[in-house]
Formats: sequence, structure tokens, C-alpha cells
Amino acid sequence: MEGAAEEGGQAKLPRPAAGGNAGALRRLAAALKIGRPCALARASHPPERGVRGTMGFFRKLLGRDETPAPQRLDYLNEGLALERQGDFNAAITSYRLALRDNPSDARILLNMAIAFTKTGQPDEAIRHYRRALDLDGTLSGAHYGVAFLLLKRGEREAAAGHLRAFLARPPKGADSEKWIRHAEETLQALDTAPAAEAGT
Repeated sequence: MEGAAEEGGQAKLPRPAAGGNAGALRRLAAALKIGRPCALARASHPPERGVRGTMGFFRKLLGRDETPAPQRLDYLNEGLALERQGDFNAAITSYRLALRDNPSDARILLNMAIAFTKTGQPDEAIRHYRRALDLDGTLSGAHYGVAFLLLKRGEREAAAGHLRAFLARPPKGADSEKWIRHAEETLQALDTAPAAEAGT
């Protein structure tokens, strides 16, 4: 196929290179469907016929029928991958896109809170931890994370409440013991500090 000219006088699209990058084409097609910011998606209300023609070209190129099931990029896993690379600001952008598609997903809010913490934005982190807990009060990681952020702000009583909630449903796993021990020691220090202050 030397290229594809669409009906209605649409411009020809070039033939992909030999062995083509199917993955890149799939991402582009998905970006067009979900409105991810890109040169094509940013076009202000492109002619409807032209958009349909372009999408028809991609469907043919990728061997799909004319009415495929909607394809969405996995922004949550994209964000996690960016975090592993240390690009926390880009990860936050991916999490925002994931949250747009799934506004009631507490896992996304939890990961956003962690990324905000790592980028030195504690207020945003606390806000997202609290939103996650509003959706799922059993998220032990959210209780743990917000507790120590509140403690840094001097909100000892609120921090202690979250530590108790964390210890009521502690996580399981190989590394969980050190987090549980840290929470127990911190809570004990918070509980004994007022008594020590009252005795002075």
C-alpha cells in the first residue's frame, strides 16, 4: 500500500516504514480516541468527515473492523513506570489522565498523593490522601502516608488517629513489619508525649 487517500479529498498519509512500528500507531490511534493532548487531538473541532476518514485509515492499517471496542491507554501503569524512572512530575500528569477516566479509583489518588509527596507538595499530597480515604477508608497506605505528613505539620491528634487506623488494618507482606513497627513506635511517642508535658 503506497499510502491511503481518503474520500472527500483528505490528504494522503504516508506508508509506514518496513516492519512498521505497530505499537506507536496503536498509541496514536488510542490518543485520537480519548483526546490525549497531541497535535491531531489539539486541532480545534476538525471536520468530522476528515476525523472519521483518518480513523478508518488507522483501523485498516491495524487490521481492525470499522467498529472496534474502545481502546484506552493505561495511564495508571504509565504513571507507575514514570515514577520508577524518577520522573514524578510526568507521573502526576499520567495519574491526572487516569483519574479523568476513573474519578472514583482510590488507587490513582493514592499514587498521586505519593508522587506529590516526592515532589515536595505536602498540601496536595494530604488532599489526595484524604480523597482516597473518602472513597476507601481501609487503605492502610493512605492512613500511613497522611499520618506522617500531618505530623510534620504539627497535627498530632489527627496523625495519631490515622496511625491507629493503619494499625487496625496493617498491610501484609515481606516489608510490612518495619512499617508496622515504625507506626507503633510513633504512636507510642505521641501517646506518651502529652502525659510527659502534663507532668512538667
